[in-house]
Amino acid sequence: MTPHPQRQRRGDIRREQIIDQALKSFADNGYRNSSIAGIAERCGLSQTGLLHYFPNKAALLSAVLEYRDQLDYNRLQFDQPPRGKQALRRLAQLVDHNMHVPGLIRLFTVVTSEAVTTDHPAHEWVVNRYRTLEDFLAKALSDGIEDGDFRPDIDTKGLARQIFAMMDGLQLQWLLDPDRLDMAALFHDYIDELITLLETTSPPT
Repeated sequence: MTPHPQRQRRGDIRREQIIDQALKSFADNGYRNSSIAGIAERCGLSQTGLLHYFPNKAALLSAVLEYRDQLDYNRLQFDQPPRGKQALRRLAQLVDHNMHVPGLIRLFTVVTSEAVTTDHPAHEWVVNRYRTLEDFLAKALSDGIEDGDFRPDIDTKGLARQIFAMMDGLQLQWLLDPDRLDMAALFHDYIDELITLLETTSPPT
């Protein structure tokens, strides 16, 4: 039987509320130190009421990570992948945006750190996320070589890993001491210098 549209909408709103509160809990406390009971309390629900929407904590974490994936997918425009310099500029714009959503950045940093152990429910998500992003950026760098914008001797896979390592390292330092580190400005400078190094011919000085 198809749910009544109004009831379905109320259910969707409640699911969104639970995902939002779970995101905040996982970001503040980590996955292992968050509880279904605590997240339910944040939502004004009983534990049984929350479990009506998500059968366990791992399913809730999966929903939170899917939500974050969709945000990244939209911002990086995977459906219209940029090429060469445009892809690097797009990453710099993403870092600009990330400074306005510290909760999402904290979630990613905390969950990624926890997920180095293979028994963590987010382990596979983290591994696949890095592989997907590295493939995305390596392809964009290869396109830049094909377009004649970048030198042909670039190790695109290795460089993609270095760029994401820079992003993640800056994010961690920014979360620890945001008042003393302008993450966006530093990453923009890094991208500007990198593009100059990758170009087939250096611009005149």
